[in-house]
Amino acid sequence: MAKYTLHKADSRGDANHGWLHSKHTFSFAGYYNAERMNFGALRVLNDDYVAGGMGFGRHPHSNMEIISIPLEGELAHNDSMGTGSVIKKGDIQVMSAGTGIEHSEYNHSETKPVRFLQIWLIPNKQNVEPRYDQLSIDFDKAKNNFLQILSPEKDDDGVWIHQNAWFHWADFSAGYEREYVLKDKHNGLYVFVLKGDVEVSGHKLESRDGLGIVGEEHVTIKADTQAEFLLMEVPV
Repeated sequence: MAKYTLHKADSRGDANHGWLHSKHTFSFAGYYNAERMNFGALRVLNDDYVAGGMGFGRHPHSNMEIISIPLEGELAHNDSMGTGSVIKKGDIQVMSAGTGIEHSEYNHSETKPVRFLQIWLIPNKQNVEPRYDQLSIDFDKAKNNFLQILSPEKDDDGVWIHQNAWFHWADFSAGYEREYVLKDKHNGLYVFVLKGDVEVSGHKLESRDGLGIVGEEHVTIKADTQAEFLLMEVPV
């Protein structure tokens, strides 16, 4: 029997530090909810706003797959491997922390804000060699389509991670309907709406709502309005 977990946008943890305004779908930093620890391998889903000239100073991570997806503005990255880069809307960044890495993330602009999704997945391999990668993706191909932006395979579309997970980006026209078929029937699917209204397996979702689905291999998604959303298929 399928199981559904709905996370409404206004139920998320809210950390507002002025220069940083972050919404936490799952427990993170000062926000703790015993019923919101994770969705399977999906451990963190943060919806972040960072003011101009501000950011996160250098700090360590280990044994986590960390994905950043800019929604607006530009994000500057530096790490202990010597990587320095800037990502913007249309890019996706992945960092396998593995045995340990230090990094910083700053708004590349002194005046304009940057908004991005910060997503952590628990890896299926411990203590791997740390690595960093980023790709530019033609999001126009997401129009009425499930555009793959992440997978477990190095030679597949999008970035790759150490986990049996697939991410797809979609931009549906109002009234468009399509079925998503899980790559692995043992996985679950987490749908996160960026904008617009969608109906997922009979559940109505609005902007920034999330829905976790377990036990359903075929998931029907219909856009009630023009809508953008992210599908995260992960082990549960």
